[in-house]
Amino acid sequence: MRLYLLVLPFILFACTKKTIFKPDEPVVSLEAQILKNIAYEKDKFQKMDIYLPANRSTASTKVMILIHGGFWIEGDKDDNDAAPMVDSIRKRLPDWAVFNLNYRLAPFNKFPDQENDINLAIKYIFDRKDKFVISDKWVLAGVDAGAHLAMLQGYKYNQPIKPKAVINFFGPSDLVELCKVDAETAYFLSVILNGTPNENPNLYSSSSPINFVTAQSPPTIILQGGLDDTNPKEQAFALKDKLQSFNVKNELVFYPNEYHGWSSEATLINSFDKVMAFLKANVP
Repeated sequence: MRLYLLVLPFILFACTKKTIFKPDEPVVSLEAQILKNIAYEKDKFQKMDIYLPANRSTASTKVMILIHGGFWIEGDKDDNDAAPMVDSIRKRLPDWAVFNLNYRLAPFNKFPDQENDINLAIKYIFDRKDKFVISDKWVLAGVDAGAHLAMLQGYKYNQPIKPKAVINFFGPSDLVELCKVDAETAYFLSVILNGTPNENPNLYSSSSPINFVTAQSPPTIILQGGLDDTNPKEQAFALKDKLQSFNVKNELVFYPNEYHGWSSEATLINSFDKVMAFLKANVP
């Protein structure tokens, strides 16, 4: 009897069917559509909102991938910072398809989970690009930590698709240097990356977009405030220098008296004007 009780759990386990996650398969038409909380993987944070314009074409409908900020530990695609960006992009680029991503957050999910989630989301969209009726002209855009993830995807990976441009709203490109901002920043990064740069140098290096800039990197616009003490201006200047060294098209839009996240509506409007002009010039 005792042997039977020991063996029974293994028998039951062997007879149990493994549940295989199947991503959401939304019903898509050529009419304008808004598809909310579409799962690209099984975690509750691995979801996206999809905004599809009417009269799409696989030849001409460009794609904007938006990634929210929050220092990799908070934030959401629906929060008060991300939503206005979605609204502004959709108003200014009414013929573009917009994909607004969520991803798993630290500290429960340490890096590179966030990087991997953006990869998964990109692959989900790419595998369904004919279903969504979108072109191969993609742009990655992010704010703060989302800009870091957009740059990491844009510079580090050419598959499944190489973006035509990257939009960096005050995002860090060098995590080793970011640790030097202050003790609090260094502590949070040590939690997110499971150690300090000395303890985990390979992960810090592989998670820093600046290390993956090459002559083939996509055109990049950097928007940075001079009074930003979360992502210091030195991050933006260093990234620009690296892009310049490889002759990558880039633009640094610098606001000397602005803070992290902008403090005025005028700056917000001007920054979007700059982004639109950059896209017009670099994503025809």
